[in-house]
Amino acid sequence: MVLYSPGRTSAYPDEPPVSGLRFHYLGGGDEVGNVGIVLEDAQGTRLLLDYGIAPTSPPRYPKEAPVVHDAVITHSHIDHLGMAPWLCAHHRTRLHGTIITSELSDMMWRDCYKVSSIERYPLAWDKRDIDTALDSWYVHDFGVPWTHHNWELTLHPAGHIPGAAMLHITTPETSVLLTGDFDTRDSSLVSGAQPVQADILFVEGTYGGRDHPPKQEEIDRFISSVEAIVKRGGTVLIPAFANGRTQDVVMMLHEYLPRLNVHVDGMGKRVAKTHLNHPQLLRDASALERAWRWAKQVSSKSDRKKALAADVIVTTSGMLEGGPALWYLNRLRHDQKNAIFFTGYQARDTGGRNLLETGTISIYGQQAHVSLDMEQFSFSTHAGHQEILNFAKACQAKHVVVYHTDPNHARPPLVEALVEQGHTVHEPKNGESYVIN
Repeated sequence: MVLYSPGRTSAYPDEPPVSGLRFHYLGGGDEVGNVGIVLEDAQGTRLLLDYGIAPTSPPRYPKEAPVVHDAVITHSHIDHLGMAPWLCAHHRTRLHGTIITSELSDMMWRDCYKVSSIERYPLAWDKRDIDTALDSWYVHDFGVPWTHHNWELTLHPAGHIPGAAMLHITTPETSVLLTGDFDTRDSSLVSGAQPVQADILFVEGTYGGRDHPPKQEEIDRFISSVEAIVKRGGTVLIPAFANGRTQDVVMMLHEYLPRLNVHVDGMGKRVAKTHLNHPQLLRDASALERAWRWAKQVSSKSDRKKALAADVIVTTSGMLEGGPALWYLNRLRHDQKNAIFFTGYQARDTGGRNLLETGTISIYGQQAHVSLDMEQFSFSTHAGHQEILNFAKACQAKHVVVYHTDPNHARPPLVEALVEQGHTVHEPKNGESYVIN
């Protein structure tokens, strides 16, 4: 079990650094997800960036955070905010982020609690702590600075998903940019991140060593594949992440295949409503609104049965770990005209990964063989290898800290390329402290 004893199991140093800026990864240093980064200067000014849970099977947790009075949450994915209720309950930590991140946190935490109860994995916080965390939010607009002791903090758009933020810190000695999850390419939902000049850049390297396929080529491949299944009389089941991917896929289908009968189910419906409440944080709010009115919303058992006759069903969960997607798959898998299209990463030991690799999946406790056509498409909203390099160069960063990355495959080629580009590169490990002077 993961049970923290506040103040007694944290390995974070007791004293501030003698000089410079110290950074210490509680999680996400030499892994993807599970993020938690403590920053502290010689004056004892301390800040935490993100505190998440990696939604693997079983989940991975970050190390215990030291006492932090303020934490900046970059965005509303569970691997960046999943442990925040523990912070607020035990350290009375104030949470800082954008309005969309704060409003979606309630839904994300309650879903995390529900899944942990169903799958019987331990959480370090309970349902009561969610209310404490919700009362701990301080909302900030992009581009509007605020002070944290003698640091000036400013959020900038990170791309990735609506409300996702990069954090720019100006201290008396240096300037720092932490990207969180970011993408410099425009998506249907949001515009890409723009570089911000900084001495030290903390950059996520999820796609280090890999460049994304040309976006329009991938969209064209996706659209033609959907058309082919529909033309033969089948239904395309698209398991999609609720927060970002569901909305992107529905907008894409509306733009390219407006004549199709598309149904949407799962938590992504509530996420889209939150997005639409804050049009200023979207690239084209009217396009999302039009797509959302066009798609048929599944809101009852009878709606779900009707959706089985749709051309396309977009639904959670994105990794086939539960949710309505399994219900649809269980009914669609017997007709070879149907197909399953994956639009996001399928983590190891998830239903989606097992289905892709073995053709089998556990549905309601029973192993089921699925012989439908399956395809995977790359619609990632993380910056690719070349985008990361271009971004680091444009930020004019002397130091680059590469995190949120696989240490064996993604990080080495990215580090090598960044060094060749002239940066001093740091490769953090979880639980170790580093100082940049």
